[in-house]
Amino acid sequence: MSIKTDPRALPLSLRRRAGLSAMFGASALLLSACAAPMPPKTPTTAQNYMVATANPMASHAASDILARGGNAVDAAIAGQMVLAVVEPQASGLGGGSAILFWEKQTGQLSFYDGLASAPASIPQDYTKDAQGRQIPHAVLERTGRVVAIPGTLRTLALLHKRYGKLPWADLFTQAITTARNGFAMPGYLHLVLTERPDLAKLPDFASYFDAEHKPLPRGTLLHNSALADTLTTIAQNGAEAFYAPENAKRIAQAVAQAPYPGHITPEDFAAYKVRERTPLCVHAFGRRICSAAPPVAGGLAVLQQLALLDRMQIGRYQPGSVQAAHLLLEASRLAEADRRKYAADPDFVPVATTYLLSTGYLDSRAKEINLNSAAIKVVPGVIPAGQTALPVSDAMTVPATTHLSIHDSFGNALSFTTTINLNFGADIVVNGMVLNDAITNFATRPVVDGQRVANAIAPGKRPITTMAPTIVFGADNAPEVIIGAGGGARIIDSVVQSLVGYLAWGQNIRTAIEQPRIGAQNRAEELEHGTSAANLAAALRKMGHTPKSAVMNAAVQGITRNASGLEGWGDPHRDGVAVGH
Repeated sequence: MSIKTDPRALPLSLRRRAGLSAMFGASALLLSACAAPMPPKTPTTAQNYMVATANPMASHAASDILARGGNAVDAAIAGQMVLAVVEPQASGLGGGSAILFWEKQTGQLSFYDGLASAPASIPQDYTKDAQGRQIPHAVLERTGRVVAIPGTLRTLALLHKRYGKLPWADLFTQAITTARNGFAMPGYLHLVLTERPDLAKLPDFASYFDAEHKPLPRGTLLHNSALADTLTTIAQNGAEAFYAPENAKRIAQAVAQAPYPGHITPEDFAAYKVRERTPLCVHAFGRRICSAAPPVAGGLAVLQQLALLDRMQIGRYQPGSVQAAHLLLEASRLAEADRRKYAADPDFVPVATTYLLSTGYLDSRAKEINLNSAAIKVVPGVIPAGQTALPVSDAMTVPATTHLSIHDSFGNALSFTTTINLNFGADIVVNGMVLNDAITNFATRPVVDGQRVANAIAPGKRPITTMAPTIVFGADNAPEVIIGAGGGARIIDSVVQSLVGYLAWGQNIRTAIEQPRIGAQNRAEELEHGTSAANLAAALRKMGHTPKSAVMNAAVQGITRNASGLEGWGDPHRDGVAVGH
């Protein structure tokens, strides 16, 4: 095995994690996500186009497509295919996606729901075995039972058919070359493998580890010839080669032979449809801010939080102050309560998004925020009679996910979040591609108080997700910010805080993204460590908060547009890089 030196430094999450153990003393259990205000740092700048992804190889591949005259859709396809190779733990051909696309020529913003969907023969309670016994969650989330029908490729094919400029096959060239010739083990992939030593026992992942079941060193040259072959077939024959009976049967057989067999069939692949849904928008901080609609619950939560923080005038408070941290936590708690109760697949359950984002409702929720103390208990808001309100039930897992932000030279903008859910999904590999475990995003308790919950599983249904691709429009009604993140429920707070930094505090996109994180979307108030950790934690506790420290590894990728051109940044929590010209 040949070794290459990885040119990038350790991801921020790895650098920060290395210091955590030394800081966990009895007097320092809580670490601050809001340190003292950081001095501005210079982002990447460009005049014509910009790409920001979680990996430099993907960013450069997408940028090369833009340099050749391709547009944002072409670049997104090229970037996703490279990410499938170099960031296999987060996304790929076997997953689902949520894409916001703004076309300058028409001025139209579209949302494409390409989330993975449940098989037609899925049981009403997927968490129990054939004898009705509960399957332990830690076991279930890595089995065939939780694999859903992938939507990413059919979604990208639809976008390419409508908007693409370069030939489909050309968009796969760099990914195929990278998979076949090899790539240096990225820092974040190495970190994930360090956390999953159990993968060394699985033949499909053994090539990532040495004889002692330790991940190969960062920079080690890795290959995936099976994935190179799969990508070549799709490049030559189109996305439908993936959904064709022969390939679908191969995937279905692998799922059926896995522990706790799954239920997908070739017919499920044939029946999969991309959903085009109306994006959600609010006005906050003097802009129109738009994001994805349910079943992408993250978009709803991001918009609610931004609207609440605008109403509470968070811009009056300094970044890193206890007042700002308090408002971020309270807005997050309110939005989290609403999304867990009301968000669902609107093809199956009516979702009151119009009301939940209405001026009157948001005004009433803002009044629940006390400037001086934390709410003792936060509950979902009350929606009008006649609109569906079902009991709350939680999904099983926190997904991983990745994001691409793109602004092309034609003025188009694309915000693209894509996932296989947990890192390495269901731990099932077919033809070099990792399969998702998206079914874990459905409610683990389908019936509460005698009622099926909004996010209960059903044949063909799509589970809610915390993905939140977002575009902010400026005074000229063109995209001013293109942003999104990967990282489970922490996606929401990370996107919100980055946008607050830019919109309310006047930070550039790099400074806004690199703020230490804070949020409450992960079923706890979480803080990321910083230089003012102990003081902020103590002050928040006095206000009634109960924060805990966490590794906040959600990775934000953002681009902004101003009179001088484009600015972008790839989040150093992973291997993020922004590239432009």
